Amino acid sequence: MKLHTRKVKKSAMMALASLVLVTGCATNLKDHKDPYVVKSTEEGKASWYSIKTNYGTKTASGQKLCNKAATAAHKTLPMGTKVRVINLANNKSEIVTITDRGPYKKGRVIDVTIGTAEKLGFVQRGVVPVRVEVLSHKE
Repeated sequence: MKLHTRKVKKSAMMALASLVLVTGCATNLKDHKDPYVVKSTEEGKASWYSIKTNYGTKTASGQKLCNKAATAAHKTLPMGTKVRVINLANNKSEIVTITDRGPYKKGRVIDVTIGTAEKLGFVQRGVVPVRVEVLSHKE
C-alpha cells in the first residue's frame, strides 16, 4: 500500500510541476510583443521562385536574389515593404521584404523565395492560398 501511495504522490507532484512549467512558458509567449501593425491585407495564391526558376540572381530592386532570403515579389507594393505571408493551408507564417516584381500568373498575389516556401511548408505543393498582411512598425 505504501508503494502505491508514493506513486500517486509522485504522479501528483509531476503533474503540478508540469502545470507550473507550462504556465510559465505561456506567460513568456504572451509577453512577446509583435513590433508590427497590420496596415492592410490581401488574399490569393502564393507560389515560390528561386535563382534557377528566375534565370539568374537579378531582382527588380537591384538586390541579388538569394534562395534562402526572406524576400518576395509583389506586383504593386513598394520595394522594401515588409509583409507577413500566412499559408492558409497550415497557418504557418513568415515575414518577408518585397524586393522584386511579380508574380505574373493570374490569381497569384505573391511569389516568395524557395527558402521562405520551405518555412511555410509548401515547396512540394508549389501554390497555396495565403493571406498577405502589409506591415508597418508600431510607433
